[in-house]
Amino acid sequence: MSSSTTSTSTSSKFYDFSPLDKKGQPYPFKELKGKVVLIVNVASKCGFTPQYQELQELYTRYHDKGLEIIGFPCNQFGKQEPGSDEEIGQFCQLNYGVTFPIMKKINVNGSDADPLWEYLKQEKPGLLGFKGIKWNFEKFLIEKDGKIHDRYSSLTKPANLDHTIGKLLNK
Repeated sequence: MSSSTTSTSTSSKFYDFSPLDKKGQPYPFKELKGKVVLIVNVASKCGFTPQYQELQELYTRYHDKGLEIIGFPCNQFGKQEPGSDEEIGQFCQLNYGVTFPIMKKINVNGSDADPLWEYLKQEKPGLLGFKGIKWNFEKFLIEKDGKIHDRYSSLTKPANLDHTIGKLLNK
């Protein structure tokens, strides 16, 4: 089941996607034009879950300057995101004070991978051309014009993106 309303064509542009938020409502990416966007696949029961804190810190620091962070819960890695969309949202808010959008739970790999994630992986493969997502908290940083700036592994702490985000916001 897909949470995006666009086709699976990898020629789709970033702003053509409208994934579903945790309430099942479309979140049109066309509204993100002119913003720097950080897309992250997230999980509540992962060793990388504390990255929510640094993600929120970046969001607090830069949201008013044009940064949007969007979390996509995924249960494909060690079944570390077992909750419902409502439970996930509550967990993020209560434990990390998350105020950035957390979307509907999706798959990022496989035959039922969300079309947005298919596009991101196609446009910016990982190390050695790997097109899959390896684990929770992989990140894609999108420039103001919708171009994918870079892809970051789970090991990259959100705080390490601070300088790059600042530069992209001032570009």
